[in-house]
Amino acid sequence: MRLFWCAGTCDALGSQMSGLVLPLLLLSLGRTPAEVGAVAGVCAAATLLLGPFAAVPADRGARKKVMVGAALVSAAAMTGVALAVRSGTVPMAVLIGAVLVERSATSCYEAASLGTVALVCPPAEHRRVLSRLQAGERAALVLGPALGGLLFQAGRWLPFLADALSYVVAAGCIRALRTELSPPREQRPPAGPRRNWRAAAAEAGAGVALIRREPLLRLALGWLSAVNGLLAALYYTTVFALQDQGRGAAGPGLVLALAGAAGLAGALLAPRLAGRRSPTRVLVAVSWLMLPPAAALAAARDAWQFGLLFGLLCLLTPLATVALQARIIQVIPPGLQARTGTVLATASGAAAALAPALAGLAADRVGPGTTLVGCAVLLAAVALHATWAAPALTRGTGEEPA
Repeated sequence: MRLFWCAGTCDALGSQMSGLVLPLLLLSLGRTPAEVGAVAGVCAAATLLLGPFAAVPADRGARKKVMVGAALVSAAAMTGVALAVRSGTVPMAVLIGAVLVERSATSCYEAASLGTVALVCPPAEHRRVLSRLQAGERAALVLGPALGGLLFQAGRWLPFLADALSYVVAAGCIRALRTELSPPREQRPPAGPRRNWRAAAAEAGAGVALIRREPLLRLALGWLSAVNGLLAALYYTTVFALQDQGRGAAGPGLVLALAGAAGLAGALLAPRLAGRRSPTRVLVAVSWLMLPPAAALAAARDAWQFGLLFGLLCLLTPLATVALQARIIQVIPPGLQARTGTVLATASGAAAALAPALAGLAADRVGPGTTLVGCAVLLAAVALHATWAAPALTRGTGEEPA
């Protein structure tokens, strides 16, 4: 797991460096918040269709090959972005095209990586291992914005070059793994020929059928999608609010650094705080605890205030996600891990893809403060739904009451 952890952490570190400065680069080129949000949304939405198809060969036993190839393609795309920015004139079509390629390859990497935990560790270790993986991602969230901001000040192209190098390191770590990261042969989907695109779509959609049958997976699908989308909207609205105050790259960097530190603490504490409690009980508690800091964001004025409040949100969410993911891994058969996990990731990614565009449009129309209030209201609706759905799910699964 160490090499897999290293690959994921390096990938996350590079993505955080480039992800921080991409909106700032667009804003510095004269783009409006609505345009920046639309670009981020289009780049994310255009890549969501590839994940389910990349999950099919992963479930068949080609997980490592897909991950290595996708990481190298992402490295090439980010190198192209760095060269375009380094040239001084940044054609928008070239920039968006390269980011689309990188996002598409990354979606394939992420789809293939799903289910790895179930293949390399026993169920009793799932929460601990998942918390360590999330801790690596959160640590990247702490260091990435700071490094990205420093590199952006030294040269606007340097964060993108660093992201390209992180993909090279990730590919090397995955390639060095001794195991093939494959489920047992008898649990893999059949490798027969696919006659047409309909057969391929049916095979890729096997995870959807499983989610429709499993109440816990349906609840996780809705909760993860809603929370990921709202957190993305809150972050982009915070960026727009700080830009209105003329904070530059330092303000968003501070917010992400504080949020990353809090998320790191939450990920490390998740196995102990969540304990052996049922995921539905943890889900309901976290849903309600997220409301006060989300509502208080509308009254924040300084970057440190935004950072502390956003950090509280990031401290809480790992408690629910680790508990949910550990249970999800146990529910999904080994031969469907990548495809089912990709459906969950695609749904939450779709929500996160729409969120920047909607947040930018709302910020332009009614202002960042009102947009933040609207996000808090939607989080309250999520908490109400979780409270209503959890008891029914508990009765159906024999879990402890929520």
